[in-house]
Amino acid sequence: MQKAVLVVDDEALIRFVAVDVLEDDGYVVYEAGSVLEAVGILSSREIDVVFTDVDMPGGLTGVDLAKLVAGVYPEIGILITSGRYHVGADALPAGARFLPKPYDLGLLSSHVRELMPRGSSYRAGSSR
Repeated sequence: MQKAVLVVDDEALIRFVAVDVLEDDGYVVYEAGSVLEAVGILSSREIDVVFTDVDMPGGLTGVDLAKLVAGVYPEIGILITSGRYHVGADALPAGARFLPKPYDLGLLSSHVRELMPRGSSYRAGSSR
């Protein structure tokens, strides 16, 4: 089964570039412009890695999303990015990584590849 990445960023151009790179890497890529939109996708799609910006509209941050993903879907890899904040390991869920903006697209690909789970994808509605 093809691996899937969810890219969450409220800046459409930045999101587009990340989606384009990850699709070129062979992943199925879903995109969201807010944490709430991302939660809807997580509940209905098979996702292997979430790549999220920290600053998001709507009162919830990418760190909030990362903590939710880690608590509900612990098999999903998490990569967090920001151009304004450095998120230290103590603020991240276990196993999550931080990639500062502006980031090298090759480094984005490398982190996503390393965060991919070894087994099958998370299946929405399953109880992994």
